[in-house]
Amino acid sequence: MEIEVGLLRESDLPAALRLKELAQWNQTENDWLRLLRLEPSGCFCARIDGDLVATTTTTTYGRELAWIGMVLVDPKRRQLGIATKLMHVAIESLTKAEIKTIKLDATPAGRSVYENLGFKEESLIERWEGIGGARAVACTTLDSAARSEALALDRHAFGAERSKLIEMLIEDSCVAPLVATAADGRLTGYALARQGSAAVYVGPLLATSADAATTLLDGLLSQVSGQRVYLDINTSFEGGRKILTERGFVKQRDLIRMFYGKESKAGSSPSVFAIAGPELG
Repeated sequence: MEIEVGLLRESDLPAALRLKELAQWNQTENDWLRLLRLEPSGCFCARIDGDLVATTTTTTYGRELAWIGMVLVDPKRRQLGIATKLMHVAIESLTKAEIKTIKLDATPAGRSVYENLGFKEESLIERWEGIGGARAVACTTLDSAARSEALALDRHAFGAERSKLIEMLIEDSCVAPLVATAADGRLTGYALARQGSAAVYVGPLLATSADAATTLLDGLLSQVSGQRVYLDINTSFEGGRKILTERGFVKQRDLIRMFYGKESKAGSSPSVFAIAGPELG
């Protein structure tokens, strides 16, 4: 049985979506398209007898950092080493591009695969689920005037250049993107949300304080009242779990953030309340 590895193309998305649905993940076709547009030469798939049976994507943030995501294998084709083969291709591609640090958010089931490839545990990300609801909160919409300041805040807080991604997520937001400001007018956070296949996905949400994070989260939740909401919290954000618990959110599962190459705090700053997505960091 020959396993063929090649680039993932837009024409492969129906087959990729099938794998995503089998895994019961929340990503949509638009999420796949975004990954392909960000890194057209960095998204890979495996085929057996012409059928797409596995995927892996990479997203680069300058030379400092890259993210691996959407590691999916057809359940009928597991235990054949396909995920490991695709990961070797992804790592080789990023190494040739001289990326210093590679990260990913692993499910507990996939953790051993990545450890065997040389990835090391860095921190814990948690998936929480809740329901949107109206709250009395004064929020400011992220308009064109605030966009450059929000991108600058993201570069500083996230620790790598990902303005292209954030611009795309702003355009794809299913609610009004929000910002929080201090009394002196200084930007203290921003928040986005997008539509998923099973729930509205809140993230990224970056804030320099718990108060700013609370304001932003309430502002987003008030726009999706009654809808199911997913949020992947960076557990390094102080008080994050308390904020979610007070709003009726319940923890669903763990994700293990892992790194390969140079140790780096990029992506795991304590100013990151909610990540952009397991496939994006």
